[in-house]
Amino acid sequence: MTTNRPAWLSPQGCEQVRDELERLLLEHRAGFQPEHDADADADAWARHRWRERRIRHLQELLLTAEIGSAPPDDGLVEAGMLLTVQFDGSSKEETVLLGDGDVPAAADVEVYSTASPIGRALLGAIEGETRTCQLPVGRTVSVTVLTARPYRHDVPVLE
Repeated sequence: MTTNRPAWLSPQGCEQVRDELERLLLEHRAGFQPEHDADADADAWARHRWRERRIRHLQELLLTAEIGSAPPDDGLVEAGMLLTVQFDGSSKEETVLLGDGDVPAAADVEVYSTASPIGRALLGAIEGETRTCQLPVGRTVSVTVLTARPYRHDVPVLE
């Protein structure tokens, strides 16, 4: 399932994407150039192709992402929301950020991608609602949204 909505990244996530892109571009320019290396092995070629794909992905992400714009504080689960959830009726609460990309927002919060099974299941939920999803391992879990607030990168996450 694909959507036309832009990816959402926190300001920290955006900074991490930029840092990774800069590092990969430097490695790419200074490193292995398979077209000039007749002795290149298959692993070197694979790393080179992976690096090129990752560079393109990060560039596209930076060009199209919504960066840090907070969604409305309406209790509706969407990208950019800091969620307090409970799994399978557990008494333990977890705080997570629903976002995009494979980079964290900050060191003090775990990010669930909107493309993950749990992220897809939670999109559009409201506070108090329980959703179920099937994990890649085949197990089904239920997740209850206790709170949904816009993520603010300047406010520490309290658990």
